Amino acid sequence: MSETVEAPSATASVITEPVPDLQLQMLMRLLDREQRSSLPITLTLSGGILHGDLIGHEAWKADWARSLRQVEGEGANLLAEFPEIMDQGMRELGAEGEGSQLPRWIHLRDATLVLGGANAVHLPLWRGRLADVSGWTLGRPQ
Repeated sequence: MSETVEAPSATASVITEPVPDLQLQMLMRLLDREQRSSLPITLTLSGGILHGDLIGHEAWKADWARSLRQVEGEGANLLAEFPEIMDQGMRELGAEGEGSQLPRWIHLRDATLVLGGANAVHLPLWRGRLADVSGWTLGRPQ
């Protein structure tokens, strides 16, 4: 009796994702060690240029929680807990083990987004997918 191994069918779906820059991931991991640390950075994205202060996940989470506390209306008090609840859920799912995976998201504070010929847009806090960054340099444009 012989055993055969079937090749994946032509209809099998394969999900691929762009590969993030390893050096940028390691730089972000260093920033995660000290919540008060930040670095000026300029990013190239498919739609334009983004520059601001690169911060770690914990610093972004703290800033995001502060900004959510300023939201008014019913249920607004629940929003302040949302960043921590998200992290807890991700840990429970095993999607982001503590220190075991490289960052997949990038966070900027006091960011400016420049899109083509449009006016620049100031963003107090920004989060984006690291795989969408096509280029970067330390510092801001002059």
